[in-house]
Amino acid sequence: MDEFNFQYDEEAAVAFILNYLPQELKEKFTDDDIYYILDLICEFYEKNDYLDNDDEEQEEKELIRFIVKQAKEDEIGDYSADDVLLVLRAEEAYTGTLNIDME
Repeated sequence: MDEFNFQYDEEAAVAFILNYLPQELKEKFTDDDIYYILDLICEFYEKNDYLDNDDEEQEEKELIRFIVKQAKEDEIGDYSADDVLLVLRAEEAYTGTLNIDME
């Protein structure tokens, strides 16, 4: 069986996330909002060494707080923690569809 290696495609991720979200959030978040949140996720992991952390729940809470705080500071949006959590779940679902070679 052939193994395919796919790279993370931000444009495809945004489309997937917007499709995955409940209707009320599809109306709340624009493409640009999702791109912004994806950028913040990367920024969070660049600033913090959480990839080896076993406490995923705490890591997720800190990531959500970071996104909500940054969005307010950058005057991008007033996102609720629950809304951000749903975006994170949608992004995780997108990532789960990929076969990413981490080497």
